[in-house]
Order: sequence, then C-alpha cells, then structure tokens
Amino acid sequence: MRHTLVPGDATLHGHFSRDLPPVLTIDPGDTVEFRTLDCWWSAGPYPGGRNRDRPRVPQHQPDCGHALIGPVAVRGAEVGGTLAVRIDAVVPAGWGTTVAGGWPSPFNQRYGVEETGVVHAWQLDPVAMTGRNQHGHTIALRPFMGVLGMPPAEPGRHSTIPPRPHGGNLDCRELVAGSTLLLPIPVDGALFSVGDGHAAQGDGEVGGTAVECPMDEVVLTFDLWDDFPVTGPVARTADAWLTMGVGPTLDDATFTALNSMLTLLERLHGIGRPDAVALASVAVDVRVTQIVNQTVGVHAVLRDGAVRM
Repeated sequence: MRHTLVPGDATLHGHFSRDLPPVLTIDPGDTVEFRTLDCWWSAGPYPGGRNRDRPRVPQHQPDCGHALIGPVAVRGAEVGGTLAVRIDAVVPAGWGTTVAGGWPSPFNQRYGVEETGVVHAWQLDPVAMTGRNQHGHTIALRPFMGVLGMPPAEPGRHSTIPPRPHGGNLDCRELVAGSTLLLPIPVDGALFSVGDGHAAQGDGEVGGTAVECPMDEVVLTFDLWDDFPVTGPVARTADAWLTMGVGPTLDDATFTALNSMLTLLERLHGIGRPDAVALASVAVDVRVTQIVNQTVGVHAVLRDGAVRM
C-alpha cells in the first residue's frame, strides 16, 4: 500500500521522542511518499542576510531542531529487530541554501569564520541535476536525506542534531535513491521520522551545512529484516555495502564502523574474525561521513567485487 505525508500541524516536529504518537501506521512492505521542508523550517526561498531572519512556517518553535515529518509506526517492529528503509526516490525542490561561518562552533573557530558568515542561495534544477548559486558557481546535484531515524529508547525529548546508532542526523551522502538503510529498532513500532533534505554534500559536510533544501518527493518503502541483525546503521547501495559508526571522536566512530564491517564480512563470506580483519585491510575503504554534528560519523565501504570467492 502507498501512503502520503506532507508538512502540517500533525506531521511536523523538531525533536525525537518515543512519546510522540505516530501520524501513520503501516504494514511491512508499505511505501510512504513524503514532502519535506528544509532543515530550517523555511517558508520559501531565502536570498541571504542573517540566517535567523529567514521566513519560517508557523509550526516552527525556537527550540526546534531539524524539521522532521512523521513519526511513522511499522506494525510488527519490535525492539532489537532490524528496520529496512528502501529509498526509492529523492526529488529536490527548486531552491536551497548553504550557510557557512557566522556562528560559534569548534570547526568555525579553527577556520577563523566565527564572526563572519556567508549564505549561498542556490537555484536547483532537478531535471538537469545541477545547482547554481548567486555567484555563478554550478555544482552537480546528488540528493539524499540527512535525517532518517528513530527515537532513543529513553523517555523525553532528544535533539535531532547528533546521529545515533538507530539513525537520525547521519548526513551520509551515499544514501541516494536506490539505497536501502538498515537500522536497529530502539522502540516498539519503530516511530520513524525523516527530514533535512540535501541536494548535494561533500564527505564530512565540513562547513556545517550542505545544500539544504525542501524535497518535493521522498519515497521510502519499509520492511522488517528479522534474519539480519545490526547494531548500527548499515546500508546497501547500488554497488557496495556501507557500515556506519558514530562517536565523540573520529577514532571512536571509525572503530565502530569497522567492527560492524568485520561482522558483515564474517556473515557474507563465512569467515572468522582474523580473516575478516585481513580482508578489510586490503578491500575496505574508510571515509569520514561528517565532522560537524557534535557526534561525528565515519562509514566503511566494501565495494562489490572487492572480495570474490
């Protein structure tokens, strides 16, 4: 069955919480088409100026994080199971914004741009898959959703900014249409939310924002993979397996991602841990996902054909 969710009083929220009632309950195998705002709850294109002065939709509150749509409950989803989210389509709207500098953060301090910031206003062409800013710079688009995830098991409100083992603000640029994201389920029903559309982003998201944009269409199909347990985000892309790690440092995130990759290698090839370590050392790439979300992220990549029997 196919369902539709659009931004509104019932569907918009700016935090994760297991106490948020689901706005939609679906069966495994169902598809949901979402329309999303940009991360800043913008009411329309933003030409520049101070970011805090941008026009926002009425549902925005000062303590809101990313503008999320949901939660969606999945029947039969239980704590400890695996939620599979197949990304069928991600279509950006015609505009986006990148903000760099102008706010206090550890990375802006090191860049020397805490006091002086810029806003790049992008015109997006989802047919040609290009974006052009007000300075005439043109980039290729590769749209994906920055936030895909579920609330922590602990009660209360939880920020949308740091990524967690059960998803959230992963900001992984590999999660484009055609990918499937696997997440460990932290609460019964899953209570999945999505938001933070990115028309394009480099690995690391080094300035703190991507081309942040609304999405005209985000199509996700949900399923339960009871025979494929995971402890953190794992993704199947068109040509690779990805395992993701998050942590307070890049070292922590790297070893989390690699531990998950070693488990995957053992499962895929029927080998022991030492052999998995040896194969990972010659066949797996480690990449920085993002360094700007309080909790940093790393993903390990195993390309198809990198290990053959």
